[in-house]
Amino acid sequence: MPLSRILSTIVALILALGTTFLGGWYFTVGFSILVCIAHREYLELVRAKGIYPAAKTSLFLSLALVLLSTLDSQLTDALLPIAGTCICFYLLFKPKMATIADLAASILGLFYIGYLPSFWLRLRTLGSEAASNLPLGGYWPQTWPHLSDLPTGLSVTLLSFICISMADSAAYVGGKWLGRTHFSDISPKKTVEGAVFGILGSVILATLGAKFLNWPFWVGTGVAFGLLLGIASLMGDLIESLMKRDAGVKDSGKLIPGHGGILDRVDSYIFTAPFVYYFITLLLPLLSQWVGFSGQ
Repeated sequence: MPLSRILSTIVALILALGTTFLGGWYFTVGFSILVCIAHREYLELVRAKGIYPAAKTSLFLSLALVLLSTLDSQLTDALLPIAGTCICFYLLFKPKMATIADLAASILGLFYIGYLPSFWLRLRTLGSEAASNLPLGGYWPQTWPHLSDLPTGLSVTLLSFICISMADSAAYVGGKWLGRTHFSDISPKKTVEGAVFGILGSVILATLGAKFLNWPFWVGTGVAFGLLLGIASLMGDLIESLMKRDAGVKDSGKLIPGHGGILDRVDSYIFTAPFVYYFITLLLPLLSQWVGFSGQ
């Protein structure tokens, strides 16, 4: 592996873990920078197809969706349809008449780069207000506690990131060692064996995490959580591969030496975000209530 790739991986890992642990506006600012870069890369993919979306407007509104997620998730949900409408109205007054493709690409960018990733901000804020011990809503553990002792948002975010990373790594290793069956024309190097390895790796880690976090029915919920993350991360990777293939490019950008662009690194995390958030905020509380009701 080239030295530039190793160094860039180490730097990216330190920055990602540092801002994730800090949470609050530290996480929000770091996340916003990623959104800005990813949005620019997305626009380049779109322009390679001769499509010209509302670039500045959609970028500004995508950032607004991310920033509002730290304040109030209901504001983000309210802004999405309003932002989409504003983008459509803006395209009406371009000097060159906009096309259906321009409209569609603009709305997709808002949804793909702004709204979906905003669920990571929502997740990280769970329990953060009570645990905050730094300015700007930040948190840093005074000692290195058990995983279950961390704020809910932090522990689940870390578990999710680790599972997704494991799914990517296990899929790569499994595909290299045992890959024989072609998976999809979208990404010729992907194999069925690699996909199975990736999902299995995610399931194993998620099940262990569910036990440490004391989830109800931890075996079942852990397996379900791992399957959800493994499948959604794989589909997210394929979606970005589809866009790159259609645009006729190998990488979404050249920002990270040896890795390509930001989208190439975070594609597996985009579509997983809402699944993780609603799994934690809707499904687990329902199961906890059911367990409590059954025990009465």
